[in-house]
Amino acid sequence: MSLSKEQLHEVLKSAINAVQQAGDYIHSQFGVISILHADEKSLNSLVSIVDKTAEEMLVKGLGAILPEAGFITEESTTLQERKNLSWIIDPLDGTTNFLFGVPVISVSVALKEGEETVLGIVLDITRGQMFSAIKDGGAFNNNVPIHVSQRKILSDALIATGFPYHADYRLEGQLKMVDYFVRNTRGVRRLGSAALDLAYVACGIFDVYFEYHLNEWDTAAGMLLVREAGGKCSNMEGNLTYEEGREVVASNGYLHETALSTIQSMQSQISLSVD
Repeated sequence: MSLSKEQLHEVLKSAINAVQQAGDYIHSQFGVISILHADEKSLNSLVSIVDKTAEEMLVKGLGAILPEAGFITEESTTLQERKNLSWIIDPLDGTTNFLFGVPVISVSVALKEGEETVLGIVLDITRGQMFSAIKDGGAFNNNVPIHVSQRKILSDALIATGFPYHADYRLEGQLKMVDYFVRNTRGVRRLGSAALDLAYVACGIFDVYFEYHLNEWDTAAGMLLVREAGGKCSNMEGNLTYEEGREVVASNGYLHETALSTIQSMQSQISLSVD
């Protein structure tokens, strides 16, 4: 089954309602549930009852919209099954922020047809901003069109990044990249929510975002937002059709090659030192 653009618009309207309900629930628990109520999935990776409940809400709501669709979700509260149509869900991106009371948290939902993302929603929970896009339909924030920034010089750019839960040899390389960007741009930000990093590239707040060790549910919706807002997304090798989302370089387009070549140079330096 392939969805028409008209069908996608109808699915998007219903999906936004489901995302808003989950976001309202998460917001109601912000400052109530804390680090004392968390379980540790692995080193530095936390989960709470809020993550799981929000995911169950999303699965129920989205499942009613497209009963034939499969689900790939962060917390695995439902059967993980990839179908021709698949919902890709991060019910609470920024769990550590949530548990420590940092108001940078989001819900990320994408719909894929095969391997292609055709619908994406990122809700900035505490700011009440609903970012959305469908394939070839533009990107929006609360139904207002958004576009990437127009900054073309790296020294004028604001960069975003994130760090992996598990340090490996690439962390040293990433720290070298951060050092370079701190010295040669307007600054580097680390929000703790990949979905929001990508949404903020899409709406022109950030000019470049890069990160390793991600998951599909972190990036699927946000990458579509960036592309539909006029920007570029690739992996670290520069593949602009990359959809897997395990790593990402996202930009306003103008700075993509400059940022990518810088990242690749730092990668090669650390690879040589490891070898």
